[in-house]
Amino acid sequence: MLQAGSDAVTLANDVLSRPLGIRNEAPSRLARWRAAIPVRPILAAGSSVLVGALACLIAFTEDPLGGEPHAVVTITLREPVAPAPEPTLAPAAPDGSRSAGEVERASGVAVTRPEGAAVPDAVVIRVPDPAELSLAPAPDPRLVEKGRYGVLPRIGPDGARALDIYARPEATSLRSGAAPAGRIALVVTGLGIGQTVTQEAVTRLPPAVTLAFAPYGSDIGKAATRAREAGHEVLVQAPMEPFDYPDNDPGPQTLLAGAKPAENTGRLAFVLARVPGAIGVVNYMGARLTGEAASLEPVLREIGARGLGFLDDGSSPRSLALEVGRRTRTPVARADAVVDAQPLPDAIDRELARLEETARRKGFALGTAMALPLTVERILRWSRDLEARGILLVPASHALRTRR
Repeated sequence: MLQAGSDAVTLANDVLSRPLGIRNEAPSRLARWRAAIPVRPILAAGSSVLVGALACLIAFTEDPLGGEPHAVVTITLREPVAPAPEPTLAPAAPDGSRSAGEVERASGVAVTRPEGAAVPDAVVIRVPDPAELSLAPAPDPRLVEKGRYGVLPRIGPDGARALDIYARPEATSLRSGAAPAGRIALVVTGLGIGQTVTQEAVTRLPPAVTLAFAPYGSDIGKAATRAREAGHEVLVQAPMEPFDYPDNDPGPQTLLAGAKPAENTGRLAFVLARVPGAIGVVNYMGARLTGEAASLEPVLREIGARGLGFLDDGSSPRSLALEVGRRTRTPVARADAVVDAQPLPDAIDRELARLEETARRKGFALGTAMALPLTVERILRWSRDLEARGILLVPASHALRTRR
């Protein structure tokens, strides 16, 4: 039997392990071996040696971390840096005037000129007056009346029209001061449905691009207001009957070719009340309605009577909008091209180039496009150096307010 904590193994002395009545006088080999070797002193000496070795290691290395990886960082406190003094204007010359160099140095603006150029030889940059870029507030109390669906536009008592009052002021020359080789108006439609693409169009496209809002969004009035605050004039889209209606349905309040005039003007009132501040209406679909003069005439007459214009998006070759517009004395313009009829980068770029060619040849070109992310991106790239090519981007009201 092996007993824990005992120095000797007593298997040989166990009375149960020897035959009954026989005495076992001789110790076993294991007992003799354990008696000859001092186990406890050896273990005590080994422990002392191990502790001494560790002490020597720490003493010689002088590393209290015992070899653990570590780093030493010195932190230096610095005095706080005083802010740079704001530039002050130099005192005026005794006669009240200062040289151009003094004005530049006092303003704190660094001006870089071509080598050898003097102060008076600076390049002149035309900065438009801020008032030129702001659109008139909408709605104007003179130009509104209450309707079944909300506020409707009307011609003011003094003859003022929304087409004129809400239009974006138009530049007459390039920023360089040169006369343009041609003018282009571009209308991007389908805004107000997707929040992301609407925000992209409002904030990224040049302000001279006109934005058209569909009447179905939940927050169209606010979206159109934000667009006008960014400098864009706005149109409202009117859903009109296509040839394959109702398989191809423009949505609720669609103006139908077979409807009575009062029914269509009632639906038009719903559309007009959705976007206060609009300069006019642009069709959404509508190949059948715009191709039937008898159905289109009451609609255009109502649009003109409310001081608005009508823009044909150019999607239907059968449209009679220009002819009916002349008869009803309604301002009407028709797009020369649908820029993204094929929504591919190369196709969009070709149509934009074709608009430039038309503008150079005729003096003016009008294009329309859908508010697709790809279309917005291609228009943005195209417009960046448009003026460098001699083309001036103008709002769509240019086409509606100018006899073509």
